[in-house]
Amino acid sequence: MTDPDLNLLVALDALLAEASVAGAARRLNLSASAMSRTLSRLRDTTGDPLLVRAGRRMVLTPHAERLHARSREAVDEARALLTPATSSPDFATLRRTFTLRTNDGFVEAFGASLIAAVTEVAPLVSLRFLPKAEKTAAPLRDGRADLEIGVLGEIGAASNMGPEIRVQTLFRDHFVGAVRSGHPLDASGAPDARRYVAFGHVVASRHGTGKGPVDDALEALGLHRDIVAVVPSFPAALSVAQASDLIALVPASLMTQRAVRHASISPASFHVFDLPVPTEQIAVSLMWHPRMEADPVHRWLRQRVLSVCRACAATSL
Repeated sequence: MTDPDLNLLVALDALLAEASVAGAARRLNLSASAMSRTLSRLRDTTGDPLLVRAGRRMVLTPHAERLHARSREAVDEARALLTPATSSPDFATLRRTFTLRTNDGFVEAFGASLIAAVTEVAPLVSLRFLPKAEKTAAPLRDGRADLEIGVLGEIGAASNMGPEIRVQTLFRDHFVGAVRSGHPLDASGAPDARRYVAFGHVVASRHGTGKGPVDDALEALGLHRDIVAVVPSFPAALSVAQASDLIALVPASLMTQRAVRHASISPASFHVFDLPVPTEQIAVSLMWHPRMEADPVHRWLRQRVLSVCRACAATSL
């Protein structure tokens, strides 16, 4: 019995993750022709086509789908076995790219500070921020993302992330109202509920839905706010509010002096006020897959994220 070439494991994992010969070649820094030959070897070894053409793209066969999660676990385990447990990273020479899934509001509020904190110690490390098109643990499980930052209380989040995902609370936030400087509410301090609903509102929602806890609290008082616009992100809501008489509903962390210093938001351009109805605080959390738990560089990055977020949030929350 001939032992299989275990080097094929890495190529298999890349091919199944990318579902593309060209994509796998880019991931492994190989030519497309070399990856194509490797796919042929994998087909001979597994006795399955693995990737088949479907129109202009390629799709996994049922056997490849079953192998997908197992191949990722096998590669991670092999790398862990070959990494000294007592190794101390040399951050001055470390070259690594970390992928963080988060929303635009987080990048606006904390992105610049986090990049500075990371590159101060590890100048060759880069951060890649990706949007969260949907709330799922799949990118953490298959290695497409190293960290995810978000609110576990979001619709469907608890059920979609899965029980194995590690979670750490970064800070607790709350929502505030924001209007442009010179708005009729600017000189009146914090408005009462009736004054609050007298103006139109712009809200942020990834799913395109506008109603939330604020509306529930207003309805308990027999009031209703007019949601004129729904936009995909909190920075977009502020941009609309800055050029109109609409009231934006945004996290307080986005309006801190430290956050706006790095963003496209001028604190002098807005009047920020507490909401006239009670709403629960939201817990912004850091999430990662347990296979990265003991990785010293990943652990260092998690600590950097925690320190930056708590330092920024502490300035106003």
